[in-house]
Amino acid sequence: MMEEYVKLKNKNGVGYIEFFHPAQNSLPGNLLSELARTIYAAGEDEHIKVIVLQSGGDRTFCAGASFNELVDINDEETGKIFFSGFANVINAMRKCPKFIIGRIHGKTVGGGVGLASATDYCMATKYAEIKLSELNVGIGPFVVGPAVQRKLGLSGMSQIAMDANTFYTAEWARQKGLYTHVFDTVEELDDAIKTFAENMCSYNPKAMSEMKTMFWRGTEDWDQLLLQRAKISGRLVLSEFTKEKLKEYE
Repeated sequence: MMEEYVKLKNKNGVGYIEFFHPAQNSLPGNLLSELARTIYAAGEDEHIKVIVLQSGGDRTFCAGASFNELVDINDEETGKIFFSGFANVINAMRKCPKFIIGRIHGKTVGGGVGLASATDYCMATKYAEIKLSELNVGIGPFVVGPAVQRKLGLSGMSQIAMDANTFYTAEWARQKGLYTHVFDTVEELDDAIKTFAENMCSYNPKAMSEMKTMFWRGTEDWDQLLLQRAKISGRLVLSEFTKEKLKEYE
């Protein structure tokens, strides 16, 4: 079984950040910390003009937060720290001075939908269905909610948040604005991302940075907001309802 990792490679000015975990690319706290650190590093690297966020494997883009860590939470502070992991990555993506292109090759759940939503331009395959499953275990998509709502709108976000058992198609996500393009194959996806990203490397980096600041206007409070949301999830995960629900998955 392959070991988990986060790695960064520069190819023709494009910084490819890839994460992997053998459990369907779920993200435990240590991987989330490394992912946030890598995004900041790529943002400061003068040799990188544009960033692509992708995951390893050939099926699931991201299964969300690590279930093994979730079941071990026994106090509010630990819960807050756990749920802050995705908050820190989303904020790193938001504050990164370079455009981040998302490569969503397969299904994505929970926190993974948050990561896709925090990219600046997101392409996918037809297999890249999305689901916000948090309500199933008695919590909610509080931390990723602002990022998802920013892309899908309140109507789209609330629809998938309340319908927590359903995978929504990649085409639905494209129509709502999460994906810009949906391709039939991974090969077509990779070709399109390579062409798009390398073309962007020819643009003025300062202009792109100013554009990104413009696009993210109104999110300046997310450093505090997402941590407040993490507290909510950290409290709810200790509820009797959630503890009983988690037992069903053990």
